[in-house]
Amino acid sequence: MNAPLTRRAVLGAGALLAAGPALAFPDGPVRIIVPWNAGGATDIVTRALASAMQPILGQPVVVDNRPGANGAVGAQFVAGARPDGQTLFVASAETHSVNPLLYSRLTYDPVADFGPITVFARGPFALAVRGGLGAETLDGFLALARGRPGQLTYASWGVGSTSQLAMARLTQQAGLDLLHVPFTGAAPAYAALVGAQVDAMFLNAGPAEGLARDGRVRILGVGSAERVPLLPAVPTIRELGTPLEAENWFALLGPARMPEAAIARVATVAAEALRMPAAQEVFRAQGILPVSTSPQETRAAITADREQWTTVVRTLNLRLD
Repeated sequence: MNAPLTRRAVLGAGALLAAGPALAFPDGPVRIIVPWNAGGATDIVTRALASAMQPILGQPVVVDNRPGANGAVGAQFVAGARPDGQTLFVASAETHSVNPLLYSRLTYDPVADFGPITVFARGPFALAVRGGLGAETLDGFLALARGRPGQLTYASWGVGSTSQLAMARLTQQAGLDLLHVPFTGAAPAYAALVGAQVDAMFLNAGPAEGLARDGRVRILGVGSAERVPLLPAVPTIRELGTPLEAENWFALLGPARMPEAAIARVATVAAEALRMPAAQEVFRAQGILPVSTSPQETRAAITADREQWTTVVRTLNLRLD
């Protein structure tokens, strides 16, 4: 995600959010729909956020996993939910930036069906290669790939995923010819990289750090604008001379027509929850950066993110229907 989000200070921005008028909200449990399987980075940090929000709201905050169709299953569910603020959605680049470019007939409208609340996290990607590839640095990997066009492979967690698109952007910028090997999720893609079935991958920084501990995977750089606290010794790809940023983001959205007071209340509570040490520790362990944006900034950031992926998707001529 570009300028509207990355220039925000990590945390602290929540102080800029209006608290909104007092209201009897919520008057029951709040459900946060995660459109991915349990156990992934999105699910883990959302559960940490939900746990921290619960005592502030004074109501149970439950995470409900509804995976499928690159996030479209969960998105459709929330688009049709009552706009009372008690059903929320964790949006990402896949659901609100990439899917509209891949599908001509989405089961939800990413703009009309949702009310932006806050971007609560940025998930920097790390570029990793299998340990025996013979590429010790980013420059070494680029040189190896240029010398073996069409022979090196890279994994992703699905066609049209941000994992694929991040590598596609690198190949465009660096003039590479790599073979894409899509998997049906992050876990099998990680296993293929560790097992040397593929040569490279863009993956979340937290899992990358774990996979690299025994040397079977080497991290060449991170795709964030600044170094990731979990990987302080790993330079950014931009530092290494390639003007690339590759990361995902996670935002809380509600159904369209959600009352503005409820939107303001959730945004404020989320910002407060992200300051809790327990939540920050979970985010840090996943290599994910907590952030906080206003509803207006959230809408602008999602729009800008969709625009930046448009060129990549059109160049690849990707369609999924």
